[in-house]
Amino acid sequence: MNVLERLYELQDLEYQQFHCKLVPNILPDSIIGVRIPNLRSLAKELYSDPAKEEFMSSLPHKYYEENQLHIMLACMEKDFDRCIEQLTIFLPYADNWAVTDQPSPKCFKKNHAALLPIIKKWLESEHVYTARYAINIFMREFLDEDFDTEYVDLIAAKTGDDYYLKMMVAWYFATALAKQYDAIIPYIEAKRLGVWTHNKAIQKAIESYRITKEQKEYLRTLKIKK
Repeated sequence: MNVLERLYELQDLEYQQFHCKLVPNILPDSIIGVRIPNLRSLAKELYSDPAKEEFMSSLPHKYYEENQLHIMLACMEKDFDRCIEQLTIFLPYADNWAVTDQPSPKCFKKNHAALLPIIKKWLESEHVYTARYAINIFMREFLDEDFDTEYVDLIAAKTGDDYYLKMMVAWYFATALAKQYDAIIPYIEAKRLGVWTHNKAIQKAIESYRITKEQKEYLRTLKIKK
């Protein structure tokens, strides 16, 4: 399979123009314009194709959709160690939020103990999108049965001026408020986050249907006036 040819076969120029606005930090001519359902279908097709290995080894990729395909393929890997290896190689090349906000690989579910030290290391990275991916995984994998405020402390301490990093921290805290309200509200009350991130977390929590009316009313009183 020629991956690039297949991507251009799936090109939607109207969608390309729309999608450029969603990822404004990358060059418009690096976006072909392929809808996500079509990318997922192509990833399934490529996963069992001999061309997969050559594609996965051809970093850095030129196009946004190639990066999307790459992380989709890595996340489809059933072997945990192989999945981690592929993600660790790829993440330093990630250059936008849409690539790193993928659903968790299924193999993560039964490997939380092995996963923790790896995503903690990713979280420490100075590369924005590696750290963002780590927070994404903490949010998806460690806000339920395996929740621990130790992880909340790590994310609260992740500071930086990058918009996409701050937004991910805010998204994490908004989701954590929905799932672990009693454990998370002290972080908001104590203003553990930067002002912008604090207010954005409250805004996103208030927009959530999983937060009660009473909780929303209280959260509004905790906003920091600039």
